[in-house]
Amino acid sequence: MRSFRSDLAVEAHALSGGSDVPGVRMEQLKLGELTETVVEIVDDRGAAALGKPCGRYVTLESDGLAGPETELLQVAEDRLAHTLAGMLPELGSVLVIGLGNRRITADSLGPRTIDGVLVTRHMRENTPVPLKGRLRSVSAVAPGVLGVTGLETAEMVQGVVEHTKPDAVIAVDALAARETCRICTTLQISDTGIQPGSGVGNHRLGLNEETLGVPVIAVGVPMVVYASTIVRDALDLLSEDMPADGTDHTAALDSMVDRVVERRLGDLVVTPREVDERVTQMARLLSGGLNRALQSRLAAEEIPALLN
Repeated sequence: MRSFRSDLAVEAHALSGGSDVPGVRMEQLKLGELTETVVEIVDDRGAAALGKPCGRYVTLESDGLAGPETELLQVAEDRLAHTLAGMLPELGSVLVIGLGNRRITADSLGPRTIDGVLVTRHMRENTPVPLKGRLRSVSAVAPGVLGVTGLETAEMVQGVVEHTKPDAVIAVDALAARETCRICTTLQISDTGIQPGSGVGNHRLGLNEETLGVPVIAVGVPMVVYASTIVRDALDLLSEDMPADGTDHTAALDSMVDRVVERRLGDLVVTPREVDERVTQMARLLSGGLNRALQSRLAAEEIPALLN
């Protein structure tokens, strides 16, 4: 049986039978060029079918997000802020975690997003009079990765949560997709938490309400696809052109992928040549949506002034 690696619930849903998956509800909304898809896993049947925890997964996608379309990016930021606001507690402090390795471009989305988040926890004693009562307490940290710090990400985050006692956590990370066209064109927001390192195949202790004791919202963007998935798709197209002799070539093709890619190269991941530019743009989009959701009592034009 083939394994298709993806962190996106919308891809898992499509690969599990589409609209008839037991224990899963899906709805889709078109917002001009932007498509919003909500996949809700409501019971254990759905969790088993999709291989993901029960919860709500919201996907925003458009091919135009990879380009410089300012108006579309603004619509995406609006929807991101709206979705996050609906998952966050109305009041209370929030800790934002930027997961990933800043030194690896395709894995640097979390730390780069943190750079643009308006942090206010330290301002409680010195909040300017015009902002009194309007700022939510927000703190942020980019804990790095095990290979750099020697510490499990979950251990570091648990320590920060225990000390600062936020009412909710938002975790931002790079994801892996099955389809190459989803790189930097798709955002996923979920209320189920996140598995640090999942986008590059390093599965660590999860960051979720069970491990941290507070609600955890996950925000991610696909930055890589597995090379084995690309090869499988290419061979599928090749098999479609083979003579229709009734032979099932699936096992032979899977064996070929295993010999050529996985045994020799391991879990090789692929990212676009222009990934640096795309990560910068997506980090700007995510931080903008986060700031608007977290500081809903501020006008949109007030936030950039506080960041500078």
